[in-house]
Amino acid sequence: MDALINVNGENVQTLQILFMTTMVTLLPSMVVMMTSFTRYIISFSFLRSAMGLQQNPPNMVLVGIALFLTLFTMSPVVSEIQTTAYEPYVDQQITQDEFFERAKIPLKEFMAKNTEQSAMNLFCNMAGVQTPEDTQNAQDLPLHILVPSFMTTELKRAFLIGFYLYIPFLLIDVVVSSALMSMGMIMLPPSMISMPFKLLLFISLDGWQLLFSTLVQGFN
Repeated sequence: MDALINVNGENVQTLQILFMTTMVTLLPSMVVMMTSFTRYIISFSFLRSAMGLQQNPPNMVLVGIALFLTLFTMSPVVSEIQTTAYEPYVDQQITQDEFFERAKIPLKEFMAKNTEQSAMNLFCNMAGVQTPEDTQNAQDLPLHILVPSFMTTELKRAFLIGFYLYIPFLLIDVVVSSALMSMGMIMLPPSMISMPFKLLLFISLDGWQLLFSTLVQGFN
């Protein structure tokens, strides 16, 4: 009997290790596809390109900022998953299948609230599924429909934010280029002159706080 208990205990421990290894492997993909990370990192990349900066801030800094903003935005979802799914699973009150079912609910609610109806209609039509009329029913959609709908919406909004970020810096480039041409200084690169003015504009508007608050408040 003791040997059987030890064998069963070792099997349970092995399954838990395999489960945790699988979750760690899938975690980067889940962060990119099912959270606010995509909108953040794309917006930061557009900002760096619009200002004409090549390596500042570095990629590691941008990814770190995006990760912590994602953690801040997703904290209610993570807390709900921990309370309703993870803690009962650790206490062996629910099975692994029940853990996944409970953990999906907060994520699906978040994605459904931040998905445009047009994107949801597209993937529902391609999958032959009836399109839900409101967000409450959208939570019942399977993940293979809800996740690409959410990603499509996030990419659209991130590129729209990039468009808005480019406009003021593009105007500075146009003004500087026109001034240099009028003075006959054609050989002087306009980017060298416009860079300080871009930095001055961004600092005077407190650009980082403005961008962070706009991005975070853009999520429901």
